Amino acid sequence: MENIGVLFLLITLTFLVWFWADSLRAREQALRACAKACKQIDAQLLDQTVALRRIRIARNRNGRAVWLRTYRFEYTFDGAQRLRGSAVLRGRTLESLAMDTPQGTMYLH
Repeated sequence: MENIGVLFLLITLTFLVWFWADSLRAREQALRACAKACKQIDAQLLDQTVALRRIRIARNRNGRAVWLRTYRFEYTFDGAQRLRGSAVLRGRTLESLAMDTPQGTMYLH
């Protein structure tokens, strides 16, 4: 019975380490996509970071269960006004990227 507890603990720790590493890779993917989008529209990504706002399980094109993560970020055109954007990753694939502008929301992907 004690071996089952140890096995369960090892499986749980393995999952947590995998999830942490996968989350770091996904965050880096989102950060690269947001920085590229800002560069395309001649804006500056503020704080050089993205923040995870939502995570849930979804299916990819092959029907496999993956994490659907939504990240928020802020950017500016003039250094004074902070604007927001969001990036959605299905697994590690960028699904959508939207940026709020003074003229309305702009969808880049």
